[in-house]
Formats: sequence, structure tokens, C-alpha cells
Amino acid sequence: MKVTNIERILVDVPFTPRQHNITRESVSTVYNWSLLEICKVTTDTGHIGWGETVIHYTYSRVSEGSVERVLGESPAKYMNDDSLGAGLQIALFDVVGKILEVPVYRLLGTQCREDVPISWWSIDSSPENWAAEAKDAVENGYTSFKNKPRPWWDIVEQVKSVGEVVPPEFKLDLDPNSSLRDSETAIPILQKLAAHPNVAIFESPIPQGDVEGNKEIRRNVDCPIAMHFGSPPYITCVQEDVCNGFVIGGGKSTVMNQGYQSAAADMPFWLQIVGNGITSTWAAHLGSVLTHATWPAITCLNLYSHHLLQQPIVVKEGCHSVSDAPGLGIEVDEDAIEKYRVPDEELDSDGYTIHEHPRLIKTAVYPDGSCIHMVGDGLSYFNAGNGEAYVEGARLELTYDDGSKEWSDLHEKASEGPVHSKW
Repeated sequence: MKVTNIERILVDVPFTPRQHNITRESVSTVYNWSLLEICKVTTDTGHIGWGETVIHYTYSRVSEGSVERVLGESPAKYMNDDSLGAGLQIALFDVVGKILEVPVYRLLGTQCREDVPISWWSIDSSPENWAAEAKDAVENGYTSFKNKPRPWWDIVEQVKSVGEVVPPEFKLDLDPNSSLRDSETAIPILQKLAAHPNVAIFESPIPQGDVEGNKEIRRNVDCPIAMHFGSPPYITCVQEDVCNGFVIGGGKSTVMNQGYQSAAADMPFWLQIVGNGITSTWAAHLGSVLTHATWPAITCLNLYSHHLLQQPIVVKEGCHSVSDAPGLGIEVDEDAIEKYRVPDEELDSDGYTIHEHPRLIKTAVYPDGSCIHMVGDGLSYFNAGNGEAYVEGARLELTYDDGSKEWSDLHEKASEGPVHSKW
């Protein structure tokens, strides 16, 4: 068996209407996650494998060099090589499984679960939007929701708003992306949040390299702490009791290696492998063979208005079932791929494209009337110790380009650095 053709197709799959608005508000890389490269691998046996890459997020894109290496070779020869790029590696596993008439999980290891936990996901937004997202999550069979606390929102109010629309057993996993700065700042905030019955896990509340600070959080906060695997080093995490478990992502070999190390330390983790229907199915196969992948996976599947599959993924009781059919066990919707294909004239010389940043000013507004105007994500400013990590009653206001000189002047100043004023 040999690979005879590799086709790469760039598609732009719309987000759901609410997520479209939320991600535009965030003005971060997230709004470009709608751009997916679909990889179609054909072999001389007549089999076809499918893969997928979120080109503005993935650990590794598919390159022309990867394509040249694989063409004319057995699809099994390179499938364990993470450097191929996400979409090509997934497609090779899919096609090898189809040729051998076994599901992908059989190529990965011994299955330990048929139903793999998966989480709803959203970036930062208003309490009202979070509550609406959580309500949608429950209606779509999810039992957990991972989201992004930020200094410009009242996180306690956000959590409270979600708790009002979900059942008691529904769980929230909160990821401040280190914006709580240090243990002294973080502990009282985390303790207040941990007292809420829906809060389950905190991810990276302060910088992961702050070993002593994270140990102090572990001693004083009654909720598990998750950290991205490798920072601080694995041995330090285990010996110093820095965290309860891990966030694991990347290619197949990386994921399996880190998953085995987590199991050796008896530490749970969630898989963070972002993408649409193909990627979420791939993540489910990985999660079905890794014994300690017991925390709900983060794939961000719920962002997309179409899964690019003939049968959309169904989540039931918080889990995604893994198919026993050959390969990934899915049927790709090629009509949908053509519908969302990015026209060739919109591609750059590398075959990609990028959405323009929305022109807007983000303003953190505080109860005393003070405010901070920002352009871009703004998180690095707070993470550097500026402003307050948490203020009760804080909210975010957005001001879009109205063509006025006042707006342009403020936008120019805020592009150089956050601007303080009165609201």
C-alpha cells in the first residue's frame, strides 16, 4: 500500500452566531480558528483518509516537505511522526485503519473506555453570554464547560450566572491563563470561586513556573489545579505536588508519551486538541486508550456551525462515543467541504489566509468610573502586574470604529499601550 495523492483544502467554517460575536469581542487568535485545512490522503488500494488542521492554532501545520516525504510511501511508515503536521498525521491513521479494517484506537493501544468525556468551550464573555452558552451545553448533552476568566469581567458574577441555568452536577473548569499573578492574589479569589458548587478545576491560575506559589495554592484551595504538561518539568510537578493533573496536546506520539507519564504518576489529564469534527473524533480515539484521560477533553467542537461530517457528533451524558468502524469511523461531508472552501484567489503564497482583526476598542469599566482602553487581547498587560486581577462589578465595553477623529485618536494611543481614563 502506498500514498498516491495528498490534497489539502482550506475551508472557513462559520462559528455559531453567539460564538461568532464572542470571538470577535475577544480580538485574539480564536476568531481565526474557523479556518481549517482538510487533508485528504488517497492510497493505491483505493482507500481515502481524512485529517484536519486548525492552521492558526495547531502545534504543527502540514508543509510541502511533509507531503513530499509521504507521497509514494506506505501510509504506515510516517504516521507516528508528529512533525508531519496535524491534518496529515490524522489522515494517515484514518487510511491505515481503513486498509487494515480496524478502528484507529486499535492502532494506538488497548481501549479502556468506549465513551470519552468532552467539554463545551468558550473564551471570555459577559455573564449573560456565558449563561446562554452553558444552557446550550446542557441542551446538547454536555456536563462540563471550560471558559476563560479575565480581569475585565467579574468572574464571581459570571460563575453565579452559569449556576442559575445548569443542574448542580454540571461542572465549570476555569482557565485564567496566569492572570491571577501570584498565590497571594490568587488564593482569596480561588477560594471564593471554589465554594461555588459548579466549579470543578482551575487551570494555570498563576504562572506555571512559580513552583512555590502553585504549591501554596494547592495547600489552600479545595479544587484540582491543572497545568500544561512540561512546565514546570514533569518530575518537579510530581515530586513537589505542584498540581493535581495535566493539560496534554500535540501530535500522536507526544500525546501518548505524556499520557503514559501521567498514568505512571497516577495523575488525571484532559486532552486539549482543538478542531472540528475530524479532530474531535481523533481526540476521542486517543482518549479511549489513555487510562488517565478522565477529565473532559477540550476540542472546541461546539464553536462550529457544521461538523463537516455526514452525521454530526452527538454528545450524551457528557461523552462522545468512539466508533468501532474502520479508521476514524466517520463519513466526511464533501459537499460541506466544497461549500466552505476558501477560493484560490483569497489564498496567500503558502496556501493560507487570515481574517483581519476587527477594528474596535475594548474598555474595562470599573464601579468607581475608572476604565482602561485596550486594543488587542490586553491580557499581557494585566499579567505583567498592571491593573487589578479581579474587581467586583468590572465589565467590558466595546467601541467599534465610528469614523470619528476621537475614536481614531484613542485607537492609535491604545494600540501603543492601554489608556486610563474615566468612563
